[in-house]
Amino acid sequence: MSDQTKTFSLFALVAVLIIGTGFVQSWNSALFILNMGLISAIMSLGVNLQWGIAGLLNVGVMGFVALGGLATVLISMKPDPEAWAAGGPSILLGLLIGAATIGASIFASRKIAKGWPRILGVLAILLFGFVLYRLTFIPAVKAVEAVNPATSGYLGGLGLPILIAWPVGGLLAAGAAWVIGKTALGLRSDYLAIATLGISEIIIAVLKNEDWMSRGVKNVIGIPRPLPYEIDLQNDPSFVERAANIGLDPTTASTLYVKIGYALLFTIVLIALLWLSQKALNSPWGRMMRAIRDNETAARAMGKNVTARHLQIFILGSAIVGIAGAMMTTLDAQLTPASYQPLRFTFLVWVMVIVGGSGNNLGAVLGGFIVWFLWVQVEPIGLWLMQVITAPLAEDNALRTHLIESAAHMRLLTMGLFLLIMLRFSPRGLLPEK
Repeated sequence: MSDQTKTFSLFALVAVLIIGTGFVQSWNSALFILNMGLISAIMSLGVNLQWGIAGLLNVGVMGFVALGGLATVLISMKPDPEAWAAGGPSILLGLLIGAATIGASIFASRKIAKGWPRILGVLAILLFGFVLYRLTFIPAVKAVEAVNPATSGYLGGLGLPILIAWPVGGLLAAGAAWVIGKTALGLRSDYLAIATLGISEIIIAVLKNEDWMSRGVKNVIGIPRPLPYEIDLQNDPSFVERAANIGLDPTTASTLYVKIGYALLFTIVLIALLWLSQKALNSPWGRMMRAIRDNETAARAMGKNVTARHLQIFILGSAIVGIAGAMMTTLDAQLTPASYQPLRFTFLVWVMVIVGGSGNNLGAVLGGFIVWFLWVQVEPIGLWLMQVITAPLAEDNALRTHLIESAAHMRLLTMGLFLLIMLRFSPRGLLPEK
């Protein structure tokens, strides 16, 4: 079987699985799998740039996804005038003081000669800046979070169209990647993994605790969408009439309309990013990145700045993940910091890249669809399987009850088993790098 035939066959299989879900379960479920599959494919595409092309072990994917989600709040939510009046300017001033303190300490460490004068000077700048920052920032935060804490308690955003938040999410993730890369890319791969994981946990902790910015664990709901809310469509007489003409009730028609609209938007983004990634992969820059990945020593001997190139692709991959995070939060219409878990937003994305084929952009996209389909469908299939196996047993049988209640764990068991089988029989993935 040729490579093109294999690629076409595997993507056709994905299409059959999604369409089959529509016939067997519901078209709402099929479109949900499609939309989240598109977002997952974009995430795995970003990770594939870092690992498959450059060999960078980033296990902090979760943090970049969360930053993309934060961008939707900062960009699209309307500002809260009362909260801004209570302490908005002081919060901004405090943040500027913090940034200025860090910048001044870096400047001093470079300009002052080594020895005790440098140590004492930097410590004095940091101590003075920290005290000034606390005196300015903390009272303002308390004042903002005291404003209608049940419904608001945060500054809000800029009130701009939600689609602007998608590239901004990429920029936020890219900025965080630059900071992480400048400090951690010189480390060995295992230390880089530990550093990125730790920093991603710090990002999530900030989102959970800084209520003034994103309401913390109280969540931000009602995030504006590029498409109308279903309830608005159901209250539109013309839409209800059009739905009746094709034999659909308003609830089903509105849900399908919104999900199909999201599928079109997400497909456009995925195709654009995939095209750009393929262009980069097949360019001299892409060949240089693979050469660095395969033999850093030889690349350095040829005069390549390996650390700078690693920083470039680390930023690019993180930006793509940030865009996907903004898209996912837009689809959910809410930001829930507590939902960002390493299992879902780091481990699962890595499984997608490994299963699809690291180093191959089309493989990463394929892995995103297949692994997400399994992640969603394994639990209901497992429940059905347990019910079939235990059908001869009595309703109150302890073994039957235990097996049916344990069906939820089939997801983790199946994903682990699937990954082991893939590593055993196809270690380079379904669509390996040529």
